[in-house]
Amino acid sequence: MFGRAGHGRGRATPDPLALKLLVAGGFGVGKTTLVGAVSEIRPLSTEELLTEAGRPVDDTSGVEAKRTTTVAMDFGRITLREDLVLYLFGTPGQDRFWFLWDELARGALGAVVLADTRRLADCFAAVDYFERRGIAFTLAVNCFDGADRYPEDAVRDALDLDAGVPVVLCDARDRESVKRVLVSVVEHAIATGAAGRRTA
Repeated sequence: MFGRAGHGRGRATPDPLALKLLVAGGFGVGKTTLVGAVSEIRPLSTEELLTEAGRPVDDTSGVEAKRTTTVAMDFGRITLREDLVLYLFGTPGQDRFWFLWDELARGALGAVVLADTRRLADCFAAVDYFERRGIAFTLAVNCFDGADRYPEDAVRDALDLDAGVPVVLCDARDRESVKRVLVSVVEHAIATGAAGRRTA
């Protein structure tokens, strides 16, 4: 696009801009699925089996069929354009792994907060985390089969989100749907950063 090798003699191919995004949300909301659906590399996943020992601390209400959980992070990569690469870091959903979030959030441009309308309260902690740290995020409602669908404005009101926070409906299993979510995050983060610079 901007003088790639082969289009201009002797011109070096510019390195693509690499951006870091987080994927956060409650337990069992689809974070690992989202990263896996869109990653162009085999995603790194730290999924482990749920055990009887974890039963007292892992609340599986609403996701009784879930058999595994992320214990550190998920990692994937997607090239949105030839000059833009996104590195995705999925956070663990349970409270006992939240100590990892600060490390994962370091250097992040923005985040996806994934939500399930059947368990909307599960995303409160992630919303609060990014709001407190001033990290731009998009709220993505993962539309599970059989779950009631609500308009974006209804979800925004239920979570008391600022008017500027994008709310989008998505299918975490579908690559094109997830790409639209990631584009929303990048655009929102850039717009938020530009607005911050203007008011500084």
